Amino acid sequence: MNYPDITARLNDAADRATTRRAKPDLTCGEALVTLLEEYGVQYVFGIPGVHTVELYRGIAASSIRHVTPRHEQGAGFMADGYARVTGKPGVCFIITGPGMTNIATAMAQAYADSIPMLVISSVNARRELGSGDGRLHELPSQHTVFAGLTAFSHTLLDAAELPQVLARAFAVFESARPRPVHIEIPLDVIVAPASVMKRTRPALPAKPAASADALAAAADLLAEAHRPLILAGGGAVHAAAELRELAERLEAPVALTINAKGLLPCGHPLLIGSTQSLPQPRAMIRDADVVLAVGTELGETDYDVVFDGGFAIDGRLIRIDIDAQQLMRNFHPDVAIAGDAQQALGSLSLRLHERTLPASRADWGASRVAMVRDAVMASFDSSTRSQKHLIDTIVSTLPGVIVAGDSTSPVYVGNFVHDAPAPRSWFNSSTGYGTLGYGLPAAIGAKLAARARPVVCLIGDGGLQFTLPELASAVEAQVPVIVLLWNNFGYGEIRKYMTRHDITHVGVDIHTPDFMALARGFGCAACRVENRQALIAQLQQAALRQVPTVIEIQESDWFEQVPA
Repeated sequence: MNYPDITARLNDAADRATTRRAKPDLTCGEALVTLLEEYGVQYVFGIPGVHTVELYRGIAASSIRHVTPRHEQGAGFMADGYARVTGKPGVCFIITGPGMTNIATAMAQAYADSIPMLVISSVNARRELGSGDGRLHELPSQHTVFAGLTAFSHTLLDAAELPQVLARAFAVFESARPRPVHIEIPLDVIVAPASVMKRTRPALPAKPAASADALAAAADLLAEAHRPLILAGGGAVHAAAELRELAERLEAPVALTINAKGLLPCGHPLLIGSTQSLPQPRAMIRDADVVLAVGTELGETDYDVVFDGGFAIDGRLIRIDIDAQQLMRNFHPDVAIAGDAQQALGSLSLRLHERTLPASRADWGASRVAMVRDAVMASFDSSTRSQKHLIDTIVSTLPGVIVAGDSTSPVYVGNFVHDAPAPRSWFNSSTGYGTLGYGLPAAIGAKLAARARPVVCLIGDGGLQFTLPELASAVEAQVPVIVLLWNNFGYGEIRKYMTRHDITHVGVDIHTPDFMALARGFGCAACRVENRQALIAQLQQAALRQVPTVIEIQESDWFEQVPA
């Protein structure tokens, strides 16, 4: 066949496609966009490919803004950061095969931290599914691969089913334990007519309410407690007012997981902090005669990051969780309350309003919290105090700041020492799944979610190299995040671990590029600072820019900045 023949065939195919587009019926891919608009979706994160272009046909004319990362993992982390700030699902369009395996790490992090995420992917045509013919991007069963990383993974075999499947997804986000949902659409279904599809949004269910009997039993235990204590997790992040009211009514100390920081504001006299892995808070928790655990897995990365198995609850345990199965994991409750944290905490406060509480708490509540916090602060070494000084500087310089962190030393320290002023202001990837490279794309998603607030990505030089090209995404999307780069010239935390365990350093002293040159090459502002005064000045300037700023701090320089 000669070139004119090929050209003629291509033109004929283009004419046929134009004819199809001229028809009044929307395709399934176009209808998907209109349905997402109905659910209030503002952003879609993704990289167009030959298997997903038909999903994009309706985006240009819609109210949805598309953000293009430089890697599908970045798309997932952007969606994650957006979801953590808003409480709404981050939405991704991802190609078949490699696009999905690229985003898998981000989905796993979101699954571990109970973050709502909607991943809509293409998949090979229905007649080709599982064929093993070696089709482009083919997996033996893409659905099976992602079933374990999601609340559910669904293959859409009929365009008419799309509204129902989307409604199932948003029902999970609205009224169940939020986790990723994956919907894959075969290539022939994406372009199928949507004329028989109902394109109206159904009513979504409310969050489940706790049973009256369980609430009554919990109220009785709390009313009789002499030393009540509350452990709150990310599942209570929407219930700050109710948690505070109940804690103050009970005069109960409160310990928060990393994803719950800000549920009690910094400086609150009942706030223990997020130090459940340290000896003094652990002793206080063991002294409590009744512990109320709400919206928390009671898992290792929040309660035993020293990995010594030393966290224990000796008192009676009340657990509140929207996930009934989670109530039975890790620590078995004396009272199990399956339901929404906000409703359950509010109901408990009402039930305790008229109850007479024990007066024998002279050495409990705020007085014991103050002693524990003082003891914890006194235990900090110079490097911890120096990194706390860094975080305090960020927060005091940038009121209302959101800090999206990676797995790096100042983030580990901040997880212990930082008390966020409000919920959804401090989150990172060092808990749960514990991946590297999260911070930068998550900060981009967070800034899109909260344009008026400063957003800082706190990340190490090793982690930044995982997703460094997302600086280009931030420039392109006009997202002026501030990247605070903690440079210890390698995988510093693993290097320290090897030293402590007498292991010769291998693989941790990696080549460190010139981040300033790279940042400027991507179109960012960039600078290095050596002390607190310089950092304050650069943060203030960065907050006024319309482009991302990379501020590099070398660990050895900052460790000289130890407050008295």
